[in-house]
Amino acid sequence: MPVLLPSPAMSLPGGHQLPSAMPTATEIACYGSATIENNLNPELLGGVVALVAVGFTAAYIYYRTKNPKGSLDPKNFKEFKLIKKTQLSHDVARFRFALPTPSSVLGLPVGNHILVSRGKDSQGEEIVRPYMPITLDSDIGYFELVVKMYPNRKMSHHFRQMKEGDYLAVKGPKGRFSYKPGQVRAIGMLAGGSGITPMFQLIRAILENPKDKTKVHLIYANETVDDILLKEELDNIANKFPHRFEVYYVLNKPPDQWNGGIGFVSKEIIKSHCPEPAPDIQILRCGPPPMNKAMAAHLDALGYTSSMQFEF
Repeated sequence: MPVLLPSPAMSLPGGHQLPSAMPTATEIACYGSATIENNLNPELLGGVVALVAVGFTAAYIYYRTKNPKGSLDPKNFKEFKLIKKTQLSHDVARFRFALPTPSSVLGLPVGNHILVSRGKDSQGEEIVRPYMPITLDSDIGYFELVVKMYPNRKMSHHFRQMKEGDYLAVKGPKGRFSYKPGQVRAIGMLAGGSGITPMFQLIRAILENPKDKTKVHLIYANETVDDILLKEELDNIANKFPHRFEVYYVLNKPPDQWNGGIGFVSKEIIKSHCPEPAPDIQILRCGPPPMNKAMAAHLDALGYTSSMQFEF
């Protein structure tokens, strides 16, 4: 927002008007009060200062409104209150945490993650794990995590035991990936299990931005249909943006009536459902380590260069 300075014809307190040639700050400082009195009445100068102050204040308020300060600290853990826990399946839950005020934003750049701490274990080692919120800074006053809680894992146990009113220690942002609207023509995504969370965040950021025309192709692999996280949300996005977003599900154990992929994600599936290798595309992958390794080999064999690939 531009700062509006008074024009030469603008009226000031006491009925004065600005002179046609305003003295510079250097002239005012160097020539002293006598020069000020000759060229600019002190009362008039006070009006100028007041108007400039108002302008800068308005600009600051505008900037803070358009660029609100984030709630994260990259160096220190901060605690956020769990206000809603929704069980999505026997081992998956959606957690909503309140930010400091109803108008606060998390302040997490698209593609970055947070670090979560549950404190120290019995050996005195601090347990810290990375998580990717599924919310954006357009979601005001809260952020959400979708967490798959594996058996016999310390952080999974922590989330499993959390109840509304408990607090989660978080710091960030962290991460190597950065995204700018329109930086590529198309993005292919290879996700497995809980690896959908960084993809989901980026899908939302792209498709909810009317100025971003990037096309997104998602291949999402799981064991069973019940393991597909955020399926309802993904299907709704696909229906809303049929020409910009495509999702293709792959299952190891599909139901009888299934029209998606079966088994593991193959080179043929990638070739059919991802953009072809080109300088203006990018392929992202996030899943269990064996899947990531297999996908990297497939992509290399299909001609995708290292600059076209990124692994979360």
